[in-house]
Amino acid sequence: MPTKKIKSGDKAPDFVLPDPDGKAFRLSEFRGKTVVLYFYPKDMTPGCTAEACDFRDFHSDFIKLNAAVFGVSPDTGLSHQKFIQKHNLPFTLLCDVDHKVAKQYGAWGKKTLYGKEYTGVLRTTFIISPDGIVRHVFTNVKVKGHVESILSLLKQ
Repeated sequence: MPTKKIKSGDKAPDFVLPDPDGKAFRLSEFRGKTVVLYFYPKDMTPGCTAEACDFRDFHSDFIKLNAAVFGVSPDTGLSHQKFIQKHNLPFTLLCDVDHKVAKQYGAWGKKTLYGKEYTGVLRTTFIISPDGIVRHVFTNVKVKGHVESILSLLKQ
């Protein structure tokens, strides 16, 4: 499946992914609620841990705004379980081990690290309105201040 570019105003593609316990998560089951869907490269890495902990620290603010947060990475359920437990994460992480949903959302592509090019998860966040429409897309996310930017948008 080729990588797409989802943009503001598009209908959010529905998908089903397993949660850390293997239970099927379906995006469309969250209609009526704002969804913050964030794609990140890997559990337990410094940037991904900082991002997850920021979402954790501001979780009550998202709840007050009737918004649900979901993280998506290629990690396994076991990896997610350890990550959630170690950092006391109060939101669901989803397992996209074959990168299907990351590709569907345009959050999979070429990256460069230390001059070496490779393919991986592009740190991207989508704000999806209660009617299932993508209202905002954050690409090339820098972790510092990102969660606060999302909250600021949701409060408008």
